[in-house]
Amino acid sequence: MSALIRRIINTTSAPAAIGPYSQSVVVDRTMYISGQLGMDVASGQLVDGGVQAQAKQALVNMGEILKAANCNYTNVVKTTVLLADINDFNSVNEVYKTFFTSNFPARAAYQVAALPRVSMNHMFTSPQNYSVEGVDFPWQLAACSCIFLHLQYI
Repeated sequence: MSALIRRIINTTSAPAAIGPYSQSVVVDRTMYISGQLGMDVASGQLVDGGVQAQAKQALVNMGEILKAANCNYTNVVKTTVLLADINDFNSVNEVYKTFFTSNFPARAAYQVAALPRVSMNHMFTSPQNYSVEGVDFPWQLAACSCIFLHLQYI
């Protein structure tokens, strides 16, 4: 039995981790991306404009992490949206559908009282011949392998 392969992947195009966690971790054939805030990379501040502006920025940040993994929004296959206030669902959905425009991922949405504003979980598949510049992977990621993302907006 071979050992699991664990690699850290970070990009300066998305906000750096603000605590003792990695921006993204690859374990064997699965990639996990930590929560993304609606934070502007240049200023390090949350964007103004409420839940829609922060949802948009968090999805932009997620896109940068996807790009660092040689993937994009079309690779996302499952999304779970967790909202502090279910009344924000339509506002978040308006932003969401500008990033996911066809062949939509499966999705569920829930209200969870202890969240800041909204949280999203995503799974996506990566293309074959997966590679990340500067990272040596001794494997090829199969087209059906899942990658998990977690986004959190406040």
